[in-house]
Amino acid sequence: MGDFFWFSDAQWARIEPLLPTDVRGKPRVDDRRVLSGIVHALRCGGRWADCADVYGPKKTLYNRFVRWSGRGIWEGIFSTLAGAGDAPDRL
Repeated sequence: MGDFFWFSDAQWARIEPLLPTDVRGKPRVDDRRVLSGIVHALRCGGRWADCADVYGPKKTLYNRFVRWSGRGIWEGIFSTLAGAGDAPDRL
């Protein structure tokens, strides 16, 4: 299916509680799918237009990234994931 990024079950269990639950209006596109797509885009140069459809609508990826950046949610996600790993053997 290609070289896509997907959060593992263990990673998702750590970050899911950090996600906002104040949803109004239309139901949100699946968070795990969208967040995996955002990380994939960031790893591949940040071009939203190049994201695969498996991650959901490109506009949704972009909007969620921008909205959650302004609220500090990404900082919490990456801090949590970085703190979960073992120290590297070398730098």
